[in-house]
Amino acid sequence: MRTIIELFETSVEKFSHKIYLWEKRNGSYSGITYRETRTEVLRFAAGLLKLGLKKGDRAGLISEGRNAWIISELGILYAGGINVPLSVKLDAGSELAFRLKHSGARMLIVSRNQAPKAEEIRDQLPELEYIIYLDGKQEKKFGDIDYQEVLTLGDQLLMEDPELLEKTWKSIQPDDVANISYTSGTTADPKGIMLSQLNYAANTVQANTLTTINSDWRTLALLPWDHSFAHTACLYCFMYNGASVASVEQGKNAMETLRNVPKNIKEFKPHVMMSVPALAKNFRKNIETGIRAKGSTTEKLFNFALSVAYRYNGNGWDRGKGSRALLKPLVALFDKILFSKVREGFGGEMKYFIGGGALLDIELQRFFYAIGIPMCQGYGLSESSPVISSNTLQAIKFGSSGRLVKYLDIKIVDDNGNELPTGEKGEICVKGDNVMLGYWKNPEATAGTIRDGWLHTGDMGYMDTDGFLFVLGRFKSLLISNDGEKFSPEGIEEAMVDQSPFLDQVMLYNNQNPYTVGMVVPNLAALNRELEKQGLKPGSDEACEAALNLIQHEVDAYKKGGKFEGMFPERWLPAAVAVLPESFNEDNGLINTTMKMVRGKITSYFSKELDYLYTAEAKNIINTVNLTSIKKWY
Repeated sequence: MRTIIELFETSVEKFSHKIYLWEKRNGSYSGITYRETRTEVLRFAAGLLKLGLKKGDRAGLISEGRNAWIISELGILYAGGINVPLSVKLDAGSELAFRLKHSGARMLIVSRNQAPKAEEIRDQLPELEYIIYLDGKQEKKFGDIDYQEVLTLGDQLLMEDPELLEKTWKSIQPDDVANISYTSGTTADPKGIMLSQLNYAANTVQANTLTTINSDWRTLALLPWDHSFAHTACLYCFMYNGASVASVEQGKNAMETLRNVPKNIKEFKPHVMMSVPALAKNFRKNIETGIRAKGSTTEKLFNFALSVAYRYNGNGWDRGKGSRALLKPLVALFDKILFSKVREGFGGEMKYFIGGGALLDIELQRFFYAIGIPMCQGYGLSESSPVISSNTLQAIKFGSSGRLVKYLDIKIVDDNGNELPTGEKGEICVKGDNVMLGYWKNPEATAGTIRDGWLHTGDMGYMDTDGFLFVLGRFKSLLISNDGEKFSPEGIEEAMVDQSPFLDQVMLYNNQNPYTVGMVVPNLAALNRELEKQGLKPGSDEACEAALNLIQHEVDAYKKGGKFEGMFPERWLPAAVAVLPESFNEDNGLINTTMKMVRGKITSYFSKELDYLYTAEAKNIINTVNLTSIKKWY
């Protein structure tokens, strides 16, 4: 399998009459077959050729997940073009405009909800010739065209010159660029990742060496379709296996669409779904809310059942082994009377989640394994198309990112590029047909990332003796002490947020300083509930001091004498804490479109708070800076 074209053509031939795409229309899901999908792809591709798209031309695509998304992408590829998939979370003025300018897109395909962004920036894009409106447009300007009109143009071309399109798509080569996929904006100047036809086709085959997707399986594609993880692991892997992909029912805005997710899961009954940590946390929160609503007896029973399942499952890899085998009948009982009912909320057919996008904490992995829908956490990055490794139903080890896909080489190297033995921590480097061609119009960045064919991921990790990859975090986010020792803060940050009701966001910092410090965003609602229990009026001076003490207590829980003592090395726990006056959010640019903290921007944005943390006064959490910050929340 050397190109996406070959991948799709093979699947159409093998699974011609099976449903590939499901979309909710007129109140229910209806599907189109692989053969019907191909017909629409050819019509759209021919329409693009009629509009003048040439080999190597770029076309932007910004839309929520839907049938027309993948038909548009495949249409662009069949016409010899390059798709520039764009996140619906991008703002128009800077982020979207930069990507379209930088890629030199001649065309832009937009959904109804994203069309206003295109209107806002079209005058800034001299190379943009056409805007294609997936949902049509009433009052057209020069260069505006409806999706249906493109299909009609395609019908004309297929009648006038039927050989042109066939000649075009049959000329596509493995090294032809398929996508320019932009990094998510952790810097002011995102890089355009050039992924070839071969990159995607190879990674689809690689991903399928880890797990099997049956041709009668369905998935509800929750993640944004431009996301490289959803793109390969969902759209192309399911295509490779003749399986079905459904989109979430679209609302008038993002929030309305999000509210459709639980309902769509129940009615579509997926077998597998892709997930990221933020989504997994929401699912768990909803499950626990539902259990609490059934009363304290049910809640206590559920928590006891979880604790039994946790003991039986161990670290996943040693599930039911040794004396744990004695718990099997009890686990089976709880599965029948409790966990099976929880799974009905996911449609009752779910086999497992495929997790990715960021590190997933062990507690979440234990939870989903216990309820019978394992979260098979994987690892990859867009530059590798993206799948590098994953846990599978047959081989799960909590805390790991699973075993490597086949047809991929890996090495762990030290700061000097020397390969390290099994078990030693260093930079993860990979080599294979899934490694990107490079960064669009950025040879310097390409040369710094791909050396002698090896992709240097910028992630720290190690391989264990059982062949599992452990990813410890980005080198750019590492804490570095004044003696040069390094430590990834992500596990500490996630634990503090997950295990404390009073902390919404946490970021640790140490850049060759005498000690580590922390910046926290409080959960005001939880703090206020506790303050009211203590008879304090939220927002009063006394209550603000009490709130700061509660936050300090949560941080101290990981230190000597605390309930989580020993979970992390003491030297990397914050010796001083700043309570911030605002959260990390997309509006202030402190988290990116994949909901990850943009550490460089955070340290710059809160530079005054950081400087203050390294003063003697800051060691006491009740200080003027923190009191001023927490009052701003009221």
